[in-house]
Amino acid sequence: MTMPAPVLQRPDGSPLRVLVVDDEQMLTDLLSMALRMEGWEVRTAGSGFDALTAAREFAPDAMVLDIMMPDLDGMSVLQRLRQGGDDVPVLFLTAKDSVSDRVAGLTAGGDDYVTKPFSLEEVVARLRGLMRRAGASAGAADPILRVGDLTLNEDSHEVFRGDDEIELTATEFELLRYLMRNQRRVLSKAQILDRVWNYDFGGRSSVVELYISYLRKKIDAGKEPLIHTVRGVGYMIKAPQ
Repeated sequence: MTMPAPVLQRPDGSPLRVLVVDDEQMLTDLLSMALRMEGWEVRTAGSGFDALTAAREFAPDAMVLDIMMPDLDGMSVLQRLRQGGDDVPVLFLTAKDSVSDRVAGLTAGGDDYVTKPFSLEEVVARLRGLMRRAGASAGAADPILRVGDLTLNEDSHEVFRGDDEIELTATEFELLRYLMRNQRRVLSKAQILDRVWNYDFGGRSSVVELYISYLRKKIDAGKEPLIHTVRGVGYMIKAPQ
């Protein structure tokens, strides 16, 4: 059974607002659909100047901003927003997969970036992270994920197997959270790479095997195993029968 992610909202309980800016309408339509499924309010803009107008009128909680646009590029849009005192979290979209473009985007005041092509799940996950850090609340949703006697607290980042607390690195925590949100579902190495590591490892599946082994040593050592390998397919977490 897949564990639903907590529903993020504004402190007053109203839906979060996301402004999506890209000159490719098919892309903005797809992103809008995915973000509305999160329960968020979405507005789109197809140019840099339209984005500035929409940002003033819509007052978004986060922006998805394409760097390459025909009239006013994303860097310039962000620069004008920051000069005007707008500190809205910005997730850059870029087709350029180079370190210099990433550094330039973050140096300009962007908060994160994804490179095209990307998965919709990745964009949603990045936005959730940005808006959590910016103060969005998770409402009354339970932050505790459970698989058997294993519990993970998404808010405090505490993990317990029974009464024993387990210390995890940030990457181990994200991997375990992804597995637990999708308990009893087999996740391929490609899915895990895309969700947990995103752009950082260039698709090297060996890193997944390595971190699964780290988790097993911490989670399953001396106990009935929760993390299972499905040969030729991927990995799954499930409670003992």
